Amino acid sequence: MELVDDKALAEFREEARTWIAENAPTEPRPSDDIEARHFDCAWQARQYEGGWAGVAWPEEYGGRGLSPLQQMIWYEEMVRAGAPSTGSFTVALGHAGPTIIARGTPEQQAEYLPKILKGETPWCQGFSEPGSGSDLASLRTRGVIDGDELVVNGSKIWTSFAHQADYQELLVRTDPDAPKHKGISWVILPMDTPGLTVRRIRTIDGNAHFCECFYDDVRVPLANVVGELNDGWRVAMSTLSFERGMGYLASRLTVINEVDRLVDEARGRGLLQDARIAEQLAFVRAEATAVHALGYDGVTGTSRPELVATVNQVFNGELGKRIDRLATDILGTDGLERGGWTTGYLSSFPATIAGGTKDIQKNILGERVLGLPR
Repeated sequence: MELVDDKALAEFREEARTWIAENAPTEPRPSDDIEARHFDCAWQARQYEGGWAGVAWPEEYGGRGLSPLQQMIWYEEMVRAGAPSTGSFTVALGHAGPTIIARGTPEQQAEYLPKILKGETPWCQGFSEPGSGSDLASLRTRGVIDGDELVVNGSKIWTSFAHQADYQELLVRTDPDAPKHKGISWVILPMDTPGLTVRRIRTIDGNAHFCECFYDDVRVPLANVVGELNDGWRVAMSTLSFERGMGYLASRLTVINEVDRLVDEARGRGLLQDARIAEQLAFVRAEATAVHALGYDGVTGTSRPELVATVNQVFNGELGKRIDRLATDILGTDGLERGGWTTGYLSSFPATIAGGTKDIQKNILGERVLGLPR
């Protein structure tokens, strides 16, 4: 990887930094669900009005059309400024929208993409099922053709922000007699469709952004199928490539900031004199720097993108857990009074499960990326 001191990139960084400083909300994201959705929509709308919506999207679809390196700089500046994350727009901006750009019809692109960029419609992902988590192709939710509609029955689980979303990217089995990786369709489901029930799941950190979704004779127009009917596995692979690549980039860049905050905590408590604590902090700081470097490597095109994305997802998830566990050692019982670090520790456990467990990701890395024998 070679980084060049580029005047144009430096000017772009200053432009991004200035706009974020002048426009990013300073108040925290509300805990109330309705207010949180309004907050996310307003922040996305502000980016749209300022010409910064969908920085990773091509200009012909309403995005900023930035180069991968400019996208990296934009996310760096967002993280540096402590600007709000995409929140309930994570799915819409990170992979539902890009999937429709890559695989959708012109009609679908015209219908759904502008509403995402304008901050009008959060999305959620209906992929995982009870008993079909990392083995996504074993999904059993059915979509039966009835005239010009699909009639959907089944259930999904771990559907983030389903209670706040307007649409869902939904995978259903439309040909039960086809091989496991065939006969699946990728469908756009409006969340107000009759027959759909959403139930929230409260997790160990006290949050409840995960949901279960139950489908009881839910009718979806065939016009909402993205790609070809029964070809949803290929469409889903596009979705996952976006999700594991640029979709997670901003969250990966927060790691160095978290380590630096933890170093400040340890310094303030005089714990940097403890050789064990100092060594552990130095180690995770080096690992966080490696994550950041992998991000640059991925966006500059010097390595295979799927390799970098998979390595980064596995490594970053495990690193996040180590950082949060180290925070509990440094803060001790004080951490119970300072909810941020404690909540971070409790919420770090899904990091090596979301998007496919670390074990599944390592299999993908070994077999499909490196070509190792099974």
